[in-house]
Amino acid sequence: MAAVQLNGIYKRYGDTQVVHGVDLDIEDGEFVVLVGPSGCGKTTVMRMIAGLEDISGGDLTIGGTRANALPPQQRNISMVFQSYALYPHLSVYENIAFGPRIRKEREDGFKPRIEAAAKMLNLSSYLERLPRALSGGQRQRVAMGRAVVREPALFLFDEPLSNLDAKLRVQMRTEIKALHQRLRNTVVYVTHDQIEAMTMADRIVVMNAGRIEQIGRPLDLYDKPGNLFVASFLGSPSMNFAVGTVMSDARGTALVLEGGARIPLPEGKVQAGARVTLGVRPEHIEAGGDVPFTVDVIEPTGAETHLYGKIGDTTWCVTTRARPDVTPGQRMTLGLPLAHLHLFDTESGKRLD
Repeated sequence: MAAVQLNGIYKRYGDTQVVHGVDLDIEDGEFVVLVGPSGCGKTTVMRMIAGLEDISGGDLTIGGTRANALPPQQRNISMVFQSYALYPHLSVYENIAFGPRIRKEREDGFKPRIEAAAKMLNLSSYLERLPRALSGGQRQRVAMGRAVVREPALFLFDEPLSNLDAKLRVQMRTEIKALHQRLRNTVVYVTHDQIEAMTMADRIVVMNAGRIEQIGRPLDLYDKPGNLFVASFLGSPSMNFAVGTVMSDARGTALVLEGGARIPLPEGKVQAGARVTLGVRPEHIEAGGDVPFTVDVIEPTGAETHLYGKIGDTTWCVTTRARPDVTPGQRMTLGLPLAHLHLFDTESGKRLD
């Protein structure tokens, strides 16, 4: 196994810099997920760790060894790609055995490893099949088996579930997490899917425009996002936001939105007159309270119901596990618990509390 350190890593293509001074320490045996929108630099960072992209500046250390100039085959890593990259003319067994054969290992040495990996990944009965006879999930398991048999210190996963349907993605998320719990190898996992990040990671690294926005445990980032970008990226449906001016009078402190809607705020957190952005997650909003809300769209999902509508001139989403008896156009009131309000500086986007 191996700890990984990135110190001031950056990547430049000609005059264009796409990764800006990334600092990240990954502990031995940790499962770290790099998450962010398309084009944020997360895959480029992974490819630099793998040795598939040159590092323009900074230092990469894997297992205590500076790895900037090491070729990929000397980094003791295995990578699982979005495409399964299986050889269509080879059986499952031969696909998994391809690496050991290239390294000229004896079959009596690697065959037990293949059988153990196949058992762990529920592939034992498919070893003689060709990839075309497998489902998408089974093909991804073969790709994982090929990585496991190498017995690497570091696993790299580059959006491995993107080509699977929704049900298979859920199943494979669980299997990859279970695989990590058995092997305890260090894992770096790249995805644009924040649900994958939340459910799988020991720690999440949120990236945007080639920079790290925030690093932390999944629930820490969810409960206390450090800025507007992280707050909006993590969570489905996304956090609600409203921009307004803080006012203080005999009724207490409140955020007054454009259009006149008034949302009570905790006392003493922000000075009167400040221009701030309020955030609150849909599931933390309660029915009944002082904030008027007009329902526009109702989305029942079975387990939950999403109500989309307006507070003043701002569109909000309310999520409830109840099945409310409401219709589009209906007016109701909402309660926004003070303990679940997030305040951000509107100009910088940084968290205020």
